[in-house]
Parts: sequence; structure tokens; C-alpha cells
Amino acid sequence: GEEHRELTGPSGKYTCEGGASYSGDWQGTLKHGHGVQAWPDGGRYSGQWVRNKAHGQGRYEHADGDVYEGEWAEDRAHGHGVYWHIDGSKYEGQFLDDQQEGDGIETWSDGAKFRGQYKAGVKHGHGLFCWADGSSYEGQFCDSDLHGHGIYRWPGGKEHTGEWRRNQMNGRGTFKWADGRMYEGEYRDDLKDGHGIFRWPDGKSYDGQWRAGCQHGKGVVVEPTGVRRTGEWVNGEAKRWLA
Repeated sequence: GEEHRELTGPSGKYTCEGGASYSGDWQGTLKHGHGVQAWPDGGRYSGQWVRNKAHGQGRYEHADGDVYEGEWAEDRAHGHGVYWHIDGSKYEGQFLDDQQEGDGIETWSDGAKFRGQYKAGVKHGHGLFCWADGSSYEGQFCDSDLHGHGIYRWPGGKEHTGEWRRNQMNGRGTFKWADGRMYEGEYRDDLKDGHGIFRWPDGKSYDGQWRAGCQHGKGVVVEPTGVRRTGEWVNGEAKRWLA
């Protein structure tokens, strides 16, 4: 389309038929130095340019109200920066090719906070997530899910240390209650499943099989007095004693 450029020394203004405008420094016919470019949709970039591309320190205000301020390379957020969302959430950390990559801190308007590693725009690697209700998880993440080894703490004193898969307890783990109860064993989809040992504060314990969160199969109960009994359970109920 028809273009118009007004120059005053090394600086000048450039507009085009599409409605975008640039005002700032030039190197020949290229935007180079400091300048401001505004788009018809409301987007606006103010910062450094190198040979027609946003490169260096700059601030981009999105048409929807989101804002990024930080380092740029070849027209993309690249390096350290801060991204504010219109909903009140915020990310501060590393960017690579317009995506969160590396170490960063993310906060939300309700008080939730994540500090950890990112890959291709998602939580990936080690991190600590603290929720507004007081619960927290510290451990491994994959594609923003709790995935790998980690410790989850609930308000009131409960905690689980062990393996996670897609936001659920899966594999071996240890669950502790505030009143002293403890389970050590296998989990499947957030439920005790497989072999595990449950201990009560009074010294009683159950060592045996579990299914879908209940004692199921053979197990050994040790009473606080030291008496041992072997039995069979079905869906949490003792059906018979074997010894």
C-alpha cells in the first residue's frame, strides 16, 4: 500500500495504508534504535529495534490488555521479562521464542504462586506450587501436571510424599495424617492399591493388600499388645482369620 515517512535527522515517522505507524530511530530505511510502533487493533510496542525487528529491551501492550516487558530477540520475547495478564496473574522469568522457558515465578490474583521451571510455555521440571487455600506441592512437574516425585501438603497437617502421575498419587508413597496415622505403600489413581502398611497412633498396624482404597486380600494385623493375626479382607471388611 501507499507508504508515508517523515524524517527529521535519524528519527522519523512511518505510516502505511494498513494503519500501523512507527515513530522513532532509523538506519537508512530500517527501524533501528529506539521507537514506538502501534497497530490498528490496539497493540503497541515501545523499545529497542535492530534492523526492522524488536530486539533488546521493550514493552508490548496487547490489544486485550495483557502486557509484556523485558528482553526481545528477532520480534519475539526472549530472555528475562515480565508478563502481566488482564485477569491479574503475572509471570516473571525467562522466555525463549515467545514462550516461558527456564526459571520463572507465576502469581495469581487469589494469592496462589508457583516458582520453578518451565518448558515450551508450561510448568516442566522442578517447582513449588502454593495454593490460596494453604496447600502446597513441591516436586516434579510435566506439562503443568504434578508428575514424578513430590511432596503435597494439605491445610491441617496431612501430607503425601511419593510418586505422582497426571495430578494423582500413583506408585509408591507415604501419607501422613496430623493425628499420627500413616500409610506407606502403593497407590493407584489417588487410592491405596497394591501392597501397603497402615499404622495407627496407638501402635496398631496392618500390613497387606489394598484395592481401591480399602483393605482387600491377605494381610497381617499387629495389635498394640503385640498380638499378630493373619486374615483376609474384602472391600475393607475382615472376612476370616487365618492365624
